[in-house]
Amino acid sequence: MSDDTSATDPRAYTVRLELVDEPGELLGALEPIAANGGNLLSVFHERGSLTPRGHIPVEVDLECPPDRFDAIVSGLREAGVNVIQAGAERYGEQVTVLLVGDVIESDLSDTLSSIESKADASVSDVSLSAPGGTSEVASARLRLAAETGATGEVVGAVREVADRKELRVVEPLTELEGSA
Repeated sequence: MSDDTSATDPRAYTVRLELVDEPGELLGALEPIAANGGNLLSVFHERGSLTPRGHIPVEVDLECPPDRFDAIVSGLREAGVNVIQAGAERYGEQVTVLLVGDVIESDLSDTLSSIESKADASVSDVSLSAPGGTSEVASARLRLAAETGATGEVVGAVREVADRKELRVVEPLTELEGSA
């Protein structure tokens, strides 16, 4: 038996999206998936959370034949959907770091964009603490998705951006097993 069926056998994929918080945006993002032969497995829509760009993160698990996946991603982009991550292989590792200092005053949005552009990484979560207000010392916990084996490069990019903005870096943070 040949492996020709592997191109038509459904495979699971994860697509991470950013959506504007407006009625119909989620439906509009799901239509290109169905139109291009994808089958929805799950949709995780974090309406209470915002991405660094102020949009709503949505994670869609779907299955489709491998030869249809690129058409699905293209269809999403043609529909104006911001595709943050497509496929399971791109970002296989995560690293969490803490930035401390004038995080807000030094333009947090620019800091996040600079880190993403210096290393092939994606900011998957940001948690900000500013107990003294926006003009005082604050901290930002960043969870960064990185290509497998590239977390050192990502942490190096964080250090470089933090040095330029006079921020301190606590890295990498690890989560203890069994802790809540």
